[in-house]
Amino acid sequence: MALEEYRRKRDFKKTPEPAPGRVWAHAKKLSYLIQKHDATRLHYDFRLELDGVLLSWAVTRGPSLNPADKRLAVRTEDHPLAYGSFEGTIPKGEYGGGTVMLWDRGWWEPVGDPHEGLAKGHLSMILHGERLKGKWELVRMKGEGKRENWLLIKGRDEYAESGELPGEDAVSVKSGRSMEEIAGGRK
Repeated sequence: MALEEYRRKRDFKKTPEPAPGRVWAHAKKLSYLIQKHDATRLHYDFRLELDGVLLSWAVTRGPSLNPADKRLAVRTEDHPLAYGSFEGTIPKGEYGGGTVMLWDRGWWEPVGDPHEGLAKGHLSMILHGERLKGKWELVRMKGEGKRENWLLIKGRDEYAESGELPGEDAVSVKSGRSMEEIAGGRK
């Protein structure tokens, strides 16, 4: 996907989201992040840097550290790299209106060629985040429809657990603020 769809869905005179601009790709490490997004429904936006953009999936229930859990991850439009540090409130009535928190960040290393993995529908990676670490997989589901559905699955490694992530009360890795503090504009 290209940034045209990202640009088409937003009015940058009304939203504080970053407009696509100059690409500042990282030389050695590919960035990774998750933004907790309280829009129409609370979800987590899983983003991976590749080829100068952030590939994006909306994970409806958030990631799970339990390898037995397979979390629905709906592919969305690519986002500009500048979106990787975005935190704030998108105005109601705008695409994605609601509060956005930077929930996790770090870098990722593809296992194998990431372009081939995307094309085949099986992208394996190792995450080096502040909250998520270790082996993860994105697996595209078969089926037709207007949405491209994938599954986000934790790999079996020393970071796997049987319990859920602490997500509801977690604060931002960027600002240390809660969702309520971000929504209220508290610095």
